[in-house]
Amino acid sequence: MVKGLMSVLLVLVAVSSSFGKPEKNSSAKKEKTFPQTLSRGWGDELTWTQTYEEALFRAKSSNKPLMVIHHLEDCPHSQAMKQIFANNKEIQKMAGEDFILLNLVFETSDKHLAPDGQYVPRFIFVDPSLTVRADITGRYGNRLYAYEPADIDLLISNMKKAKKLLKTEL
Repeated sequence: MVKGLMSVLLVLVAVSSSFGKPEKNSSAKKEKTFPQTLSRGWGDELTWTQTYEEALFRAKSSNKPLMVIHHLEDCPHSQAMKQIFANNKEIQKMAGEDFILLNLVFETSDKHLAPDGQYVPRFIFVDPSLTVRADITGRYGNRLYAYEPADIDLLISNMKKAKKLLKTEL
């Protein structure tokens, strides 16, 4: 009796599982999703760090400045800046050769990375002595570390300044 019930139960499970399979010619198109990389679109050819702590360690051990980019995936200003950053060959070359890179879509517990507020996009430079470079700013008085696509030349200049100050100060 028990064997008979188990057989019936097994057949019911097998039949019901076949009903749950979607059809191969489904009318709903599925979008292809790709795994999220650490670049988040800011430069897929660049080496990005995963955490702020890892970035600080790598900056100190490699004697390179750290560039931290705060942004949000759904922010139009962040998206515009990401597009310019990723497509600028000079920035990509300099970032890849001379900087430790970290982009964050969340705030860290280190208040030094938000000296004048938590806005996006925000670019903060940290030297290998682990000092946040408060003197390397953008052009806006109310958002010192903000850059817009029109400010790309200023960002390039500030990246060069972060490298130059590093060489003369350390």
